[in-house]
Amino acid sequence: MYALTGFSSSSLPLLRILSEALFQPIITREKIDDQRDEVLFQIEDLQRRLDPEPLLTELIHAAAYRDNTLGFSKFCLPEDVGRVSEKDVLSVLKRYYVPSRITVCGVGVKHDSFVEMVKETFGEVGGTPVWKENLGEPAIPDHSIAQYTGGMIKNHSEPQRLVLNPLPELAHVAVGFEAASFHHPDFFPFSVLNTLLGGGGSFSAGGPGKGMYSRLYTDVLNRHHWVQNATAYNHAYADSGLFCIYGSAAPDQLTDLVQVLCDEFGKLTEPYGRDELARAKKQLQSMFMMNLESRTVIFEDMGRQVSGSGKRLSSEELCDKIEKVTSSDLERVCQKMLAQSPAV
Repeated sequence: MYALTGFSSSSLPLLRILSEALFQPIITREKIDDQRDEVLFQIEDLQRRLDPEPLLTELIHAAAYRDNTLGFSKFCLPEDVGRVSEKDVLSVLKRYYVPSRITVCGVGVKHDSFVEMVKETFGEVGGTPVWKENLGEPAIPDHSIAQYTGGMIKNHSEPQRLVLNPLPELAHVAVGFEAASFHHPDFFPFSVLNTLLGGGGSFSAGGPGKGMYSRLYTDVLNRHHWVQNATAYNHAYADSGLFCIYGSAAPDQLTDLVQVLCDEFGKLTEPYGRDELARAKKQLQSMFMMNLESRTVIFEDMGRQVSGSGKRLSSEELCDKIEKVTSSDLERVCQKMLAQSPAV
């Protein structure tokens, strides 16, 4: 995603800058060499980070979609970083920077005049893409469909030890199942379920009371003092989804932690209390409306919705769909979800 912010009166020059950044980037060997060091640092940092969430997210997807699409790593192997050339970068741009995959949106502008400016800056008069001059016609983008497999992946790494501020050695686990894509009507029940489960760490930096009514707080963190973290996540994509719970505890209590998380999954097919469900829906609606107070979030939301589904639902439509979620909807999607093989 590329984004620019400026005065409405400067929309045309801003779009010209954006068009140049997309279609006429200056890619040299020196710039690629600089970025190699940055990429290698990020790969090393992933293994050293005290926060396990990025690595857990990577591993749970690898287990859920083994050897296909969403299961492939987002991070380049260290030994492959040095092999990337200018031609490789241009090949990626040639394949994916095509009109059918580009959405241009603006906030605080007049629609008709904005459309004309986009035609001027992104159309033929906007210039020939640099990769077309070097590589010819664009290749066909990959349209592979994600195939959920389930399975288990283990990763053993040495704990990071800080002499000045020693931290407890923890083991981390994620348990997940295939959920709904963002195109599917069940996307909204899964979103409500994610808020209902909630969770977090045993210490909340957000202050007392933050999310304390969510189920993973009341049923896990408040009842099992040895659990350091229990958090629900709902990852939704165009062709699949992944609903999972992450947990952290001491290594010698990992078996107990997995049992606790599995017990929570087992409860998901039981009827939900009226207050619990209403609270989760209102919390999800309020979080959504609060985020849309920012213009930056508004145009990002517009771009993601139009790129992903070809249309944009208004805030009223989204809140209405959330409000219509019932206890039977949650029970139904959870029964379907738990009938599959888990990913661990």
